[in-house]
Amino acid sequence: MISLIIAESALERVPREILTHSSVRNHAQRARRNPGDLLLDRSYHHNAMKGLRNAEKRGRPDLVHFALLSALATPLYLQDELAVYLHTADDLAITIGRKVRLPKTYARFETLFVQLLKTKFIETDGEVLLSCSEMSFQELSRTIGSDINVGLSSSGAMNNVRVVGEELRATKNATFVIGGFPKSDFSQAVLEGIDSLYSISSMPLEAHVVIARIIYELEMLRNL
Repeated sequence: MISLIIAESALERVPREILTHSSVRNHAQRARRNPGDLLLDRSYHHNAMKGLRNAEKRGRPDLVHFALLSALATPLYLQDELAVYLHTADDLAITIGRKVRLPKTYARFETLFVQLLKTKFIETDGEVLLSCSEMSFQELSRTIGSDINVGLSSSGAMNNVRVVGEELRATKNATFVIGGFPKSDFSQAVLEGIDSLYSISSMPLEAHVVIARIIYELEMLRNL
């Protein structure tokens, strides 16, 4: 089994310390929601985020949305050969169930994930589609049972994407790890849980592009 972890994902509800900021209140009023029922989003909350810790890595749930759509539309996932997880900077692990179809529109995606972060699971007809629990990156990795964690980052050693795909395929239970944030690099806590760190391009690539390239190579190696 191949697993994907989108690590330190920039997906969270608006934190308590900025709930009363004018930019958050104005956004909530326009959206006709409570401030606590919004995802932190730099597009709307830029001024409020200036004092937040690690602000440069937060407030981009749209990147997470794109990354998930890229993974869940692939034959590898649809044929149950890819397990997908999100891990957030505040140590929440989100498990994506089998053959889940996420909303393609961002507004519906936001509503769904706000509900998930509040209730901890989403189910339909008795089947859990999404679940959320408190867990560190290394705890998540142990739960998955990976034999190897391969990280993809612009700061990694340059390597051909096909070679990376072959390394993943050669291991019985392998996980590849993509950053779910707009800037900076993996935290030390995540780096300590990665066995090999590679870059597959001389230029920075967004997470959904890297995911698509890695999965394509894995599908070619498996004749999917």
